Amino acid sequence: MKNPSEWEQDFQIEIQSAQAARERGNEGMARVCARRAAGIVAAQFFLQQGISQPAGSALERLKRLRELPDLPPQVLNLIEHFLMRITPEHRLPIEVDLVAEAGWLRKALIGGSDLE
Repeated sequence: MKNPSEWEQDFQIEIQSAQAARERGNEGMARVCARRAAGIVAAQFFLQQGISQPAGSALERLKRLRELPDLPPQVLNLIEHFLMRITPEHRLPIEVDLVAEAGWLRKALIGGSDLE
């Protein structure tokens, strides 16, 4: 179990990596890092709620999070964005900023600022 500063540090590392990838023009890697950041948020939410979480990837944690009852529709919508498959052109099928949405997911589920 991680203390609060550890998970927050892991989250920030992923967000910074996503922003750096985006600055290099590597949007695919930015999406990967944003998904990992969202997976960190999901893991922390499970911990805070006393919910057992799946072992494995951020995607597995996000899929499990999507199955929880009583999550607000806005949160479910954000989770769906992280689970979208890319098109053959290696883009998401909708215009969405997963880096920003990782911060919004954090704020919705745990609190704190969107991106620190």
